[in-house]
This record gives sequence, C-alpha cells and structure tokens, in this order.
Amino acid sequence: MTGYWPVTAAVLAVINLAAFALYGVDKARARRGAWRIRESTLLGAAACFGALGALLGMQLFRHKTKHRAFALGVPALLIVQVAILAAVSFWGR
Repeated sequence: MTGYWPVTAAVLAVINLAAFALYGVDKARARRGAWRIRESTLLGAAACFGALGALLGMQLFRHKTKHRAFALGVPALLIVQVAILAAVSFWGR
C-alpha cells in the first residue's frame, strides 16, 4: 500500500490546487461583477478531498468566510478527510 502514497499525494495536490484556484477565480469575478462559480461547485470541490485548498483559498482571498455553509462546512470536511486518510494509512499497513 505504501507504493500508492506518492500518487495519492500528487492527486490530492492537484485537487487542492484546483479548489484553491476556484475560490480565487470566483473572488475575482465577484469584484468585477462578472458571472460567478456556483456555490455548489465550490463546496463540491472541497468535498472531493479539496477541503484544504478551499480553506486556504477562503482565507487568502477572504471569500465566502461569512457564509455559514462555508465557514463551518469546509473545516468539517477537512477534518473528515484527514480522518479518512489517517484510517486508510493505518489499515493499509
């Protein structure tokens, strides 16, 4: 199982970079008054193991930090995702 971790880490990095970018793009569009990314898409990116990137994007871009679904949901998703990865790591030995 340990042979899969480099690939897993690379996939997680790509997902989190994409989530981070989505929050940045949406904030830029919000400032311009342009077409926005759906909230379901932003939360979906966080739910697909992109919670760390989403949380960092929220904080860096100061975006969606006052929306309850984001302020509570994204950190909760991150906790769940870390727990899942820890469990897979533990039981995958």
